[in-house]
Amino acid sequence: MESRTASDLTRLFNPRSVALIGASDNPSSIGGRTLANLVEHSDFHGQVHLVNARRERIGERPCYPSVKELPEVPEMVIVAVPAEAAVPALEDCGRLGVRYAVVFTSGFGEGGGEGIEYAERLRRVVAETGMRIYGPNCPGLCNVNERIGFTFSPSFRHDLRAGPIGLVTQGGGLGRNIMQAMDRGVGIGLWASTGNELDLQVADFVEAMADTPGIEVIAMLVEGINDGPRFVRAVQHAAARGKPIVAFKVGRSEYGSKAAQSHTASITGSAEVNSAVFRQLGIIEVDDIDELADTAWLLARAKPQPNPAGEPEPGFAVYCSSGGTTAMTADAIGLAKLTLAPFADGTTGVLRELLPSYASIVNPIDTTTAVLADDSLIEKTLLAVCRDPGVAMVVLPMALDYGEVTAVISRRVAAAQAQSEVPVVPIWMSERTGEGYRILRDAGIAPMRSVSKGVKALRRWVDYGRWLAAREPGFRPALLEAPTADADAPIRTLTELEGKTALRDAGIHVPMAQAARSRDEALSVAREARGPVVAKVLSPDIQHKSDVGGVRLDLSDDAAVGAAWDAIQAAVRKARPDARIDGVLIEPMAPQGGLELLVGISRDPVLGPMMTVGLGGIYVEIFHDVARRMLPLSAGEAKAMLRELQCHPLLAGARGQPPRDEAALVRLLVQVSDFVVARGAAIHEMDLNPVWVGREGEGAYPLDAVIVTR
Repeated sequence: MESRTASDLTRLFNPRSVALIGASDNPSSIGGRTLANLVEHSDFHGQVHLVNARRERIGERPCYPSVKELPEVPEMVIVAVPAEAAVPALEDCGRLGVRYAVVFTSGFGEGGGEGIEYAERLRRVVAETGMRIYGPNCPGLCNVNERIGFTFSPSFRHDLRAGPIGLVTQGGGLGRNIMQAMDRGVGIGLWASTGNELDLQVADFVEAMADTPGIEVIAMLVEGINDGPRFVRAVQHAAARGKPIVAFKVGRSEYGSKAAQSHTASITGSAEVNSAVFRQLGIIEVDDIDELADTAWLLARAKPQPNPAGEPEPGFAVYCSSGGTTAMTADAIGLAKLTLAPFADGTTGVLRELLPSYASIVNPIDTTTAVLADDSLIEKTLLAVCRDPGVAMVVLPMALDYGEVTAVISRRVAAAQAQSEVPVVPIWMSERTGEGYRILRDAGIAPMRSVSKGVKALRRWVDYGRWLAAREPGFRPALLEAPTADADAPIRTLTELEGKTALRDAGIHVPMAQAARSRDEALSVAREARGPVVAKVLSPDIQHKSDVGGVRLDLSDDAAVGAAWDAIQAAVRKARPDARIDGVLIEPMAPQGGLELLVGISRDPVLGPMMTVGLGGIYVEIFHDVARRMLPLSAGEAKAMLRELQCHPLLAGARGQPPRDEAALVRLLVQVSDFVVARGAAIHEMDLNPVWVGREGEGAYPLDAVIVTR
């Protein structure tokens, strides 16, 4: 059988022959609309075959009763018949050697029932024949750059602005909504909406679009990720090909997650984990559909360049003729911690010569209404700003639509843009979209619709340059290497002593702890420690010892140790009479003045082992100040995690406090990552809380360890 990799979807996008199963002469039916899109509104040059057992002809085209009766085996079939008819037809297609199937039909498991059996039959077709299935329950495929529509949407013929964006969605309606950003000038060359993802998934289309000529940016709307390794491989492939990915994730709240599951039957996963993985892999996450279109189009217009941390960020200019609008836009740029570029002397000279003395010729620019009296000033002054060596982009907010006046301004803006490679980013703030708006749109300068969203897109453009500079091309997530954990394997929680022993055996520094099985043994162990000690209940049934009164600190003599033994026994027996108590754990007290953090490991069912770092003790639950990463963790990623924390100034030495031993903490994070990765799927969870971080040179080590194994 011919090898068919996930990214080998070229002939799905543009096959040599197509059969439409369920072709119809009813223009309002699914089959009728699909036929019209394919033969009337597309520039498809391949063979089109029609399958309908109840028709001999539709128009000038013959109909065949089944795929088996066609004069040739089509490269692709489009299925527009109910599920009970679609399944045997697709089984025939697989046996014949059809390469791809686009299945509009629903009823394959979304609501249970016999659809589950139908879905299983189609999976067998894929496994046994190699035919790839796109859908079911999908609206089809739009290859706008080739003007081909394998879709039943009546909007296809209206949404045909070609361009460099590849769009992958799991929702048909929202996908079409994004497609209609074409009306403000956003060019989308290819759209796939994956439906139930019985076979082909979002990941497969991301990978394919990364290899598709003419597609430079991939926009993605996802409700859930079914196959973590497949998704990660596709995203990393796109990054290697230099194709940025912008994503809008639906299902980030509990309500949205439930809705997404009922809609696509996909696994939504933890929103926090998804966002952390997106950031780590360079996926630019946005908060709504407008931002998805804005950010993707900005990336398509101006490819970000690597910008290492410590280097100055790209500079922006604001160009406007309204003082209030100028100030508002500059304010938004400042609040986003973006940079307004200081102009070179040559730029300032041109502005001073051409604009009136009362205009603002420093960045941000307020040209005043002088440009309305002489519109030629717009092109000359805007072009001077575009050519300034410190300006990466020019933000041009337009507060009002003045009709013909605004149309003249837009023509001048478009003329200036045509002479410069520096993007002019218009922000059309008015609800009225007249001729001026259309001029900008048709010039390829898609106007954004609000200052706040426009500035968000600029911020993400800058941040992506930072990510490019920090990216580790050799990073291979443990998810791709480790065997999948057996969900039915028994789970066991190690005692603190067992957990600390395992960490110490792996070379991780952990304070020496010793079990005391009796009161007298506790006294003897504490004396050997030669300093203040901690006593903690030793029980396989208790993880959170302080919650049941099972911890006593700063015990410096026999009386204190003995009293601690008695108090721990009494408190734990009262709080947990069912728990087995094996004694107490005695270990040296950590020095005063250390900072306490949490280091945790969890195993996401889709995206694999994740590390979480944040403030320790009770603070992690109060402030939710955490950073997350996929494993394995490099020293560079460990440092980046710590810099993300709002509490990082405490590590650096805020308000006169001494700097903490951040280097030791970084080493510990990498060691914990290595410990987990080396054990494959055996580590289910790990909770090192607190991790004590001393002053520089004093080290960093866990004071408690809960390890859950399979």
